[in-house]
Amino acid sequence: MSEVTTTPPRSAWPRWIRQSHRWISVAFVLSVIATSIALAQAEPIMWMSYVPLFPLLLLFLTGTYLFALPYFAKWHRRGKGAN
Repeated sequence: MSEVTTTPPRSAWPRWIRQSHRWISVAFVLSVIATSIALAQAEPIMWMSYVPLFPLLLLFLTGTYLFALPYFAKWHRRGKGAN
């Protein structure tokens, strides 16, 4: 019998995180535009200056994950080679 080798399925997490990061960046840009418009009014709405902070936090978290992903993969491969 011939032995069939298959590669394990790749995790969908990096792809999902990357796609989310892109859409969050769109939300961030729109929130910055809305905040700029709100603060340019004759009577500015001051609480609008906090609106971009939530998408910015999400961008930081997803961007940090995407930045570290190649390093984690290298570390994981190095750990498997020791076995």
